[in-house]
Amino acid sequence: MLLAAVAALVLTGCAGFLVPAGEGEPEPTPTPAPTLSAAATPRPPAAAAPVAEEPDPSPTPTEECPASGAVVTMGEVQALLMSRAVVLTLTNCGSTPYRVDGYPSVQALGEDGERLPVKVNPAGSKFGRDHGPEALTLKPGGTARSVLAWVSTQEGGELVMADALELAAAPDAGARVYRLEGHDIRYMDELNMTAWRAELPE
Repeated sequence: MLLAAVAALVLTGCAGFLVPAGEGEPEPTPTPAPTLSAAATPRPPAAAAPVAEEPDPSPTPTEECPASGAVVTMGEVQALLMSRAVVLTLTNCGSTPYRVDGYPSVQALGEDGERLPVKVNPAGSKFGRDHGPEALTLKPGGTARSVLAWVSTQEGGELVMADALELAAAPDAGARVYRLEGHDIRYMDELNMTAWRAELPE
């Protein structure tokens, strides 16, 4: 009788060891998915600052041809015995022949573009004699030249400081403004100019 009871206990204990894994054990409590509180909510990424586009380079002004079909350009300043002069070149920039017979149109201008009382004479200078007007017909692309010189008069009046020269082939022929650089050419008494010629005067 005693042996039977012991055997029953042994079988009962073995039965506990033979329970398949996981059976009889409480299922694990599922961990709730974490929730984001308002304080922990990540901020949306800041929008990237727009890249400032560099402005396009200013276009270089084109050398437009005036309606007259003639344009005047100014060369480099030349020096001779304390005198100054520049060569003016008239170019037929149009598509038809251009007739010229006379002198350039020259006007000294101040800082604000105002006209200055600088006398411009049709005359020669140390840089060349004035032989007077000559009728020329310039083909498209053809040129004529004149010498513009800074001169001092015997009266020796007060010099005028100019900031630019307004140049044209003739009055009302489409002028261009050229800035003057340098102390020695900005101060003027009078200006002398030779007539338009195919060749520079001697």
